[in-house]
Amino acid sequence: MLYQPPLAPKYGRMSENDMVAAIWEHKRRLSHRLVILGHHYQQDEVIQFADFTGDSLKLSQIAAEQKDAEFVVFCGVHFMAESADILTSDRVKVILPDLSAGCSMADMAAIDQLEECWQDLTSMSDDLIVPITYVNSAASIKAFCGGHGGACCTSSNARKVLEWALNGATPETGSNRKVLFLPDQHLGRNTAYAMGWPLESMVVWDPAQPRGGLTTQQVRDATIILWKGHCSVHALFKPEQVDMIRGVDPGFKVLVHPECEWAVVQKADLVGSTEFIIRTIEASPAGSKWAVGTEIHLVHRLADRFAGQKNVRLLSGVQCLCTTMYRIDLKHLLWCLDELAAGRIVNQIRVDPETRTLARIALDRMLALKTAQPVGI
Repeated sequence: MLYQPPLAPKYGRMSENDMVAAIWEHKRRLSHRLVILGHHYQQDEVIQFADFTGDSLKLSQIAAEQKDAEFVVFCGVHFMAESADILTSDRVKVILPDLSAGCSMADMAAIDQLEECWQDLTSMSDDLIVPITYVNSAASIKAFCGGHGGACCTSSNARKVLEWALNGATPETGSNRKVLFLPDQHLGRNTAYAMGWPLESMVVWDPAQPRGGLTTQQVRDATIILWKGHCSVHALFKPEQVDMIRGVDPGFKVLVHPECEWAVVQKADLVGSTEFIIRTIEASPAGSKWAVGTEIHLVHRLADRFAGQKNVRLLSGVQCLCTTMYRIDLKHLLWCLDELAAGRIVNQIRVDPETRTLARIALDRMLALKTAQPVGI
């Protein structure tokens, strides 16, 4: 986690209305020079200022398309701002309003751990190992994958990327390749299982254990090697919650994100990316009922949007909140815009040239693959 210096006391004394008015004025004055990006999981008080909303990769691609923008303020978390810096030109300054807005999942895979893992895996197996990283990872992890013949993936195209990595192999034909999938074990497991790979073909690599906690035979027998990482938000959804919803009202359809654990995914009616969740509810008929397993701000936004038309609720009874995303608030957004107005750039996220080049290779490999429709996963 990077260090975020405390804000000046004046920001704590300002009313919400005054902060909102000041931010709108900055947007008016900076005009086309400024683009504010808001991730779907961001809180409403911040998302109101977003020029574009979406998932992390979509927003980074949108940032790269802006021809006049000089400043991109990413209201998300650190790895998202890194991706935006990788995909935009050198003239664009990417800013993260609060440097402490990290991602617990991304932090579960450090580059030194991955390098040690790679040395161990390549000594334990003669198979070709293809590293695949979820976009929810640090730029250094993306760069490693790019430099070792691998690629990135999103939750919507993970299946297509895995098919590419395994060179079209199936459980029936077998494979002389292996995939190292990081940092989210659940997305990797759920995707591979939906492709027909049995759970027995997968093992979990624990970076805290010597040689990942696995024997050489376990590695040789496996096709999918899953990094021991997870999303702290989606880990809060449990299969018992699906049972509870169905017991209360069987009319509810359960729609969850593939970062949820395997047992939850198996009980759900539909599984897909954030964009898939939004599109599914948008296209559903009036009167439909949805219990959604993803971050609470997005679920509440959908519930408010379709109030009186469709019943949308959170699958869990607990607050499934992305606490690091929550660090981006009105105070920090206003502060970084105040600084820009004064001619000072704060909290700029810069990826070094070598890392940027290799990470871009991993992203471009992914983007070259046609996105698979996330039906069932």
